[in-house]
Amino acid sequence: MMKEGLPEYSKTQLALRNGQDKPQIWIAYKGFIYDVSESRLWRKGMHYEHWAGQDLTEELQEAPHTESVFSRFQCIGILKT
Repeated sequence: MMKEGLPEYSKTQLALRNGQDKPQIWIAYKGFIYDVSESRLWRKGMHYEHWAGQDLTEELQEAPHTESVFSRFQCIGILKT
């Protein structure tokens, strides 16, 4: 995926997109931010024991699916380091 042209967001900005503070539901994975707002699996900003608005890179290692799941969602930004 190309990083060019994507806006950068801080961890604070990402944290506000948790489905509670703002209507958007975003998650980060490997430096990219994905909008999962339309997913029925992320209703109210929670997916099983995972909360939206944060970097889920480490948590995905224990998930029953692979990172290919992110191909279903629009990459909308880059997480500032």
